[in-house]
Amino acid sequence: MAENYQSRVERKKKQPSNKKKQPKKARKIFKTIFLTIFILGIIGVVAGGTTFAIYAKDAPPVDDVLLIDPVASELLDVNGDVFAVVGTENRDYIEYDKIPTEMIDAVLATEDVRFFKHGGIDFRRLAGAVLANVTRGFGAEGASTLTQQVVKLSFLSEDKTLKRKAQEAWLAIKLEKEYSKEQIFEIYVNKIYYANGVNGIATAAEYYFDKDLDELELQERAFLAGIPQSPSRYDPYVHPENADRRKNTVLSLMRQHGKISKEEMEAAQNKSITDTLIPKEENKGTPYKYDSFVDQVIREVEEIGDYNVYTDGLTIHTTLDPAAQEYTEKMFFDNDVVQFPDDEMQAGLVLTDTKTGEIRAIGGNRYKDIKRGRNFATTLSERQPGSTIKPIFDYGPAIEYLNWSTYEQIVDEPYQYTTGQPIRNWDQKYGGQMSIREALYKSRNIPALKAFQAAGNDNVRDFAEKVGLEYDKIENESASIGAIADVSPLKLAGAYAAFGNEGMYNKPHTVKKIILKDNETEIVNKVSPQLAMKDSTAFMVTSMLKDVISSKAGATGSGAIIPGLPAAGKTGTTNYTQEEIEELGLNQGDVPDAWFAGYTTNYTIAVWTGYENRKKPLRAGTNDQQIAKELYRNLMTHVSQDVDTPDFEMPKSVVKAAVEKGSNPAKKPSKYTPESNIVYEYFVTGTEPKETSTNFDKLDTPSVNGKYNNDSNQIEFNWNHPDKDKKGLAFDVSIKIDGEKKSLGQLSEKSYILKDVEPEKTYSIEVIAIFEGQKSSAGTASVTVPKEEEKEEEVEEEEEETTPPEEDSTQEEEEKDDQQQEQEEGNEEEKAEQPEDNQSEGDNEQDKEQDNNEQVEDEDPGQPTNNDVPEDNPDQDASNSEEAE
Repeated sequence: MAENYQSRVERKKKQPSNKKKQPKKARKIFKTIFLTIFILGIIGVVAGGTTFAIYAKDAPPVDDVLLIDPVASELLDVNGDVFAVVGTENRDYIEYDKIPTEMIDAVLATEDVRFFKHGGIDFRRLAGAVLANVTRGFGAEGASTLTQQVVKLSFLSEDKTLKRKAQEAWLAIKLEKEYSKEQIFEIYVNKIYYANGVNGIATAAEYYFDKDLDELELQERAFLAGIPQSPSRYDPYVHPENADRRKNTVLSLMRQHGKISKEEMEAAQNKSITDTLIPKEENKGTPYKYDSFVDQVIREVEEIGDYNVYTDGLTIHTTLDPAAQEYTEKMFFDNDVVQFPDDEMQAGLVLTDTKTGEIRAIGGNRYKDIKRGRNFATTLSERQPGSTIKPIFDYGPAIEYLNWSTYEQIVDEPYQYTTGQPIRNWDQKYGGQMSIREALYKSRNIPALKAFQAAGNDNVRDFAEKVGLEYDKIENESASIGAIADVSPLKLAGAYAAFGNEGMYNKPHTVKKIILKDNETEIVNKVSPQLAMKDSTAFMVTSMLKDVISSKAGATGSGAIIPGLPAAGKTGTTNYTQEEIEELGLNQGDVPDAWFAGYTTNYTIAVWTGYENRKKPLRAGTNDQQIAKELYRNLMTHVSQDVDTPDFEMPKSVVKAAVEKGSNPAKKPSKYTPESNIVYEYFVTGTEPKETSTNFDKLDTPSVNGKYNNDSNQIEFNWNHPDKDKKGLAFDVSIKIDGEKKSLGQLSEKSYILKDVEPEKTYSIEVIAIFEGQKSSAGTASVTVPKEEEKEEEVEEEEEETTPPEEDSTQEEEEKDDQQQEQEEGNEEEKAEQPEDNQSEGDNEQDKEQDNNEQVEDEDPGQPTNNDVPEDNPDQDASNSEEAE
């Protein structure tokens, strides 16, 4: 026991000696780790230096010319020819000693406060940026000096790679050795981009404020110092709130670095940049050939990436068709093709390739003296599209989600929104039951609303989003007739092209690819087709829209017909409220907007017309409201010349079926249905009518007999019918005496007596059964009164029951008619099963039927057509409904 205790004590005594040896082992491990890190650091430095040297070796030379001027970009058309060079505009170049100190302070406080202390690369700022990127995420803070920005703008692309950053650093060091700080600063402020095609700080001061640099107020200097960070985001004409926030940030930086006092900062922050900004319309900008198209190219390039058309020396391959663009501008600016009422009337037009979404031409405005003015084709967000929205918000969703056919019956009747507010048609009339085809080509508002309600708001929103019209919610039911904003000709063309492209949507675009300044890096604008709807929906909507551009009675787009060209389209107008009409002194029928959107299998065109000041109307009773259709018709005719334009092909998901007009639900016509009551409509395969209508089936022929009564000298005719118990059964009766026919009208009785008949005369009767519009063949009987001698001899008269020889002939004819009707029915069924390229025959039959019967459907026979009444009036009542709701 004692020994064990002693052993434990001895072990404890030995423990301190172990503690003294432990630090030596720890130090050894630390040395190993340190040496490893040091060696890895050396290797990293060597490797990094080697990589840096390799990349720097390939850096371009410092070119004096490129330093001074921004590098222009070339725009190429669809043929590969240069049609515009952007970035070669004149600038107000200003030398360093003429730049006010206050302006220099604002720029340096914002971009590079240590500019005069570093040698091209600010290692202190670089370390801070690295730390910020680690703690707050990559890209939280940049470390480029003002010198590096000059290098990037002058010699390098915007490609964010290690190679480019290495070359940028190397060239910045070289630039600092060859140029003074003052020269580098001067190059920077004269080269930098300030949005709206403006390069150079002096030019920007003139453009935005109509002032020289030494005349600028503090908030104006802060704005100019801040906008180069993101010119499009801080464009004061487009994003004034962003511009003010950026201006205030710069003022804070100036205060932080001691350039201004707190009082000066706060006073300038309380002034909005828009207070002294000159109006956009007073800025004519720099003219370019096809400037509306160039405007859209610039916008798309900025959306694709951090590229600057004005300074980056880009080669941009576009989708422009120069011949179509030239013709578009001829229509807009010359009165040789389209006669505008005055120079103030505006228009916006977009021509796209239906299959690809590539924009071939843009008509942005009709300003003759203002270049780079407002582009009504691409930025028309506050005007409403009227009835051009109906295929997208109403009938398209109903066909897509509810499997409606083009025959779907809908009632045009007095109706209300769910809010209780009444909705009206343009003519304040109602057409009763009609197909959605008829409702669309006549542009009736009430059926459109009913289709919208049947489809449901969520389905409508989803359908619209898939064709490029994005809305968070569509709660306003008056949107069904066009009372909704943010629809430009550009967006409308994209949506309509999806109908003509078998349901595939392509975002409209002008840029195919961008080649950067190094002539190697290629940026492709990847626009891929997206399935927006079923091919059955696209075809059936197209079929209905073809009737809009037809000569059918009531068709609103007849002014857009191009003979021989298969096309579809829709008109649209908006209107003024009654209060606006009275306040502005307008006439009934005056409208603020007139639209047309139409397409073939090759091209799609969307057009808006109106005045920039909405209070000035397109006058009723003039040609003003027809100009949108004229622009479409002329341009579509021009681009379709010498081009094969196939008709829209019916997909297998659709069947064409004969329907008895007026049947609801749809029924097949019977062999007795008159040809005038048969229409041919499209159905989603499997939903076509299976039941045959009996509405026009013939009734059985009545059985008729007659007998002469010698005692009373009268003839009694009697008849009977198998359906004698049917309520409402009647008989159309006629009497023949010696060949002379006399109608007795409709009788409900089943007998008739002829009194005081004459000897030797033959009396005949003809009886036709009638029930709910159906008629039977005639049943007949004849009786000849005997001679007087025969009466005296009391010879029994001969009765002639039922059908005499002429009746037999009638029955034979009926049997032939039945056989012929069955044969015609078989022929019609074969027609319905033929492929789509035979569909025009059915459409012609429908057209014929429509033309023969249209006027009996609640129409005003005295109503003028075509140019007597503006064709677009059926599309009115859109904006009025919106405001009322």
